[in-house]
Amino acid sequence: MNPEIFSTIILLGSFLIMIFLRFPIAYAVGLSTVFCLLSQGQALVTLPQQMVKGVWSYSLMAVPFFITMGVLMGSGGISDKLIALANALVGWMRGGLAMVNIVASYFFGGISGSASADTASLGSILIPMMVNEGYDDDFSIAVTITSSCEGLLVPPSHNMVIYATTAGGISVGSLFLAGYLPGALLAACLMIGSYIISVKRNYPKGAPFSLKGFIKQLGTSIWALAAVIIVVFGVVGGVFTATESAAIAVIYSLIVSVFVYKGLNWKGVWKALDQCVETLAIVLILISTSSAFGYCLTTLHVPSMAANLITSISNNPIIIAILLNLILLILGMIMDMAPIILIATPILLPVAQSIGIDPIQFGIMVVLNCGIGLLTPPVGAVLFIGCAVGKRPMEKVVKETLPFYACMILALLLITFIPDISLFIPKVLGGYTTTAVGVLGML
Repeated sequence: MNPEIFSTIILLGSFLIMIFLRFPIAYAVGLSTVFCLLSQGQALVTLPQQMVKGVWSYSLMAVPFFITMGVLMGSGGISDKLIALANALVGWMRGGLAMVNIVASYFFGGISGSASADTASLGSILIPMMVNEGYDDDFSIAVTITSSCEGLLVPPSHNMVIYATTAGGISVGSLFLAGYLPGALLAACLMIGSYIISVKRNYPKGAPFSLKGFIKQLGTSIWALAAVIIVVFGVVGGVFTATESAAIAVIYSLIVSVFVYKGLNWKGVWKALDQCVETLAIVLILISTSSAFGYCLTTLHVPSMAANLITSISNNPIIIAILLNLILLILGMIMDMAPIILIATPILLPVAQSIGIDPIQFGIMVVLNCGIGLLTPPVGAVLFIGCAVGKRPMEKVVKETLPFYACMILALLLITFIPDISLFIPKVLGGYTTTAVGVLGML
């Protein structure tokens, strides 16, 4: 057998076996890399060298800052303000609390950047509130977990920083701007699905819309929303880098949480920082071990082999685009988000570019696919959190989530085949230029 093929089987085979045996992802990635290096006769010193190389990046310094910002803002009494703002905006509709849940997730996602934080924070408030107003338990949980994925698309998102670093040469600012319309599209699809179900089940409406009430709530919530403005427009405007903006956002979020909203005291700040360290340790070990794993993939020419395999199935760009989404969806069912981005991007991005998909657009596709994976068993972290918060069995929640899966897939397909959903704002505000023609343009 060809030595490269043998080492590839060792690398990917041992990784998949450990995944199905429920090894922690970082251990599975690291150990499979060790086995691969041994099969190639390489020195094991290569592993720590590549791990250090993986985290030796200035742009990655933004990740701990964004995580810290999200934890501070999420713990500082922001949730109530954003729920009130969303209620003032869309609570008057049929199924008003479901709409509030979806819109609040869009606002909160711009602060936390985490679907898990969104579900735990907003869900603990909105799920009991919806149930008390006559909404079904499982429907309330389904709305909460699916809308939480908006937070992965709406900047600032540390997963977007990881993608930008992994893809190489991608503007973080452009990637941030690219998330707004896809996030809004996802919210719109979920709201349409919620409205149809709400009409069918005769869920209640909220109070009539009041412009005065909305403006009042906007004034209260503007301190939270300003954090996003500082980060995104500071980066796009060239005032500071993504890393500098993240550091400034941490200071701003600390001031707002402690002195403006007064949702945190100094004891709470230290507790939040402790939570940040735990999260950051997990993220950085994933990045470092995935870097070594990626080194093995590159030396074994796995990206080119994967590209040839996918293109050998069909030369139709539409079929290839659908296959890319299917691969990412399947990976999302068995892996967490960060390792998928780190491992799959070097393999699949060249294939995506070959059929006219822009790297920025593909980044949005990757993030949304991974978000859907967070809602699917057997490794659906957000699904498990939602079930725990709502105290409902997973199988019943999954059944109620099926219509929302369809809404998310529809949004994914629109993002895949209409590039300007992702690229319009970066082109207009960020001056982003691209030679990609889109999947349909390749036909």
